[in-house]
Amino acid sequence: MDADTAPAQRLLSATAEKQCWGFMIGSTLFAVGSAPGFADAVGSSVANLCFFAGAWFFTAAALVQLVRSGDATTSRSDGERQFRPEWLSAATQFAGALLFNVSTAAALHADTVTDERRRVWTPDAAGSLAFLVSGLLAVVVVAHAMRWWAPRRRDWWAAQINLLGCVAFGISALGAYVTSAGEVVNDAVAMGGTFVGAICFLISAWLSLPRRAH
Repeated sequence: MDADTAPAQRLLSATAEKQCWGFMIGSTLFAVGSAPGFADAVGSSVANLCFFAGAWFFTAAALVQLVRSGDATTSRSDGERQFRPEWLSAATQFAGALLFNVSTAAALHADTVTDERRRVWTPDAAGSLAFLVSGLLAVVVVAHAMRWWAPRRRDWWAAQINLLGCVAFGISALGAYVTSAGEVVNDAVAMGGTFVGAICFLISAWLSLPRRAH
């Protein structure tokens, strides 16, 4: 390997460490932005900036995971091709992360009810749904590799806690729905669900971190 190209190749390589650290940093930023009292103390603009930055780390980590997931399809015994659940899980997660990019970017300058409903809440809800589908598929993947009940395995716990985080994000999206009057259905549920989900994603990513990186 050429000495000049080695640093670039290391930077662009898709590794488990990069994947996990991306999710951990993104989760931390989401947890900070949604922490109880944080938005009241520093203002919603600063909290929205935390979400915006965190979404980019989520997207980068999701892209690494998609690259690491391998081929999209595999051959069945009858010769037909079918999608691999590992790839489907990573692909839906990446799609959800991209939707969070759209939602968090729009939140930085949304100043009308229409903007809040169409440009912030709609992609946020769609992203949360994509994360939920991804989390369910991840549990199926782990169950296929191990078994449905394997509490002695770190990967099993990582998948279960990740799914819990996806559920929390879904609950957050429900609480964040903006009515025609421009009011959030339940701000406490919206922020609380985001905070719980972010903590779950942080723990899941830490559990998935290769042991040599711990």
